[in-house]
Amino acid sequence: MPRITEILKCVSDMTKQSSNLPEAYIKRAMEQVEWRTPKAIQYRQTEIKRKKFRFTTNRPWTQQFEKQNQPGLRRKKVFVEPILEWTFFKGDRVEILEGKDKGKQGLVNYIIQERNWVMVEGLNCHYRTIGKKKNYPGMMVKSEAPLLVTTQVGLIDPSDNKPTQAEWRYTEEGDKVRVSVRSGRLIPLPKLAEETQDYKTKSTYIEQEKDTPAEELTRITFEPQLKTFAMDIADKMGIKEDRIPRKTYWY
Repeated sequence: MPRITEILKCVSDMTKQSSNLPEAYIKRAMEQVEWRTPKAIQYRQTEIKRKKFRFTTNRPWTQQFEKQNQPGLRRKKVFVEPILEWTFFKGDRVEILEGKDKGKQGLVNYIIQERNWVMVEGLNCHYRTIGKKKNYPGMMVKSEAPLLVTTQVGLIDPSDNKPTQAEWRYTEEGDKVRVSVRSGRLIPLPKLAEETQDYKTKSTYIEQEKDTPAEELTRITFEPQLKTFAMDIADKMGIKEDRIPRKTYWY
């Protein structure tokens, strides 16, 4: 796995898992470098780049996200309540607790964990007019608005179909499960939680030509030995060397 950098620390694990994209690609797509010294021996390698981002409904690697985080844009500061253990997943049935659709239930179809947001399919919608010109009235588009998981939505308890808070617990076998706080009823994870951009479920995914086979991921390709690089190459090429290199010391 690539090393986690400062840029990737602000991207939630759920976003990276649902995208199924390499962390190196996400880092490269998000990176906004204002100044970087040339790669030469006479320069001290330094760079000035953006470290804080304003997360929206657009994914971090899209052009819309880059436009919304352009330098010089002054927007109201956002405070996000930290959630230690996330309990909402795509496909969960939830009930809206605030707003014009209060009391209605629906399925979660989009999650922005960086802002504690979920979107419920067909509920809490707003309308936008796009493509409006002088001689053209434009087109009205309907889309779901985000809802805060801390105050505006609640998971549905399977025992009575009413909203409840959920927490993670462990079974006697050591399995981590999601449980309703009010009734203690197990709330299973939906099948849609496994969906990514590449497959609906892991079991139904068909390996492509450029995919690394599963057996190659577990195969050990390197065995450490007490040899120098030159000695290792000589052994593989059948070159016999009787001389022993002198010892070197590092202080």
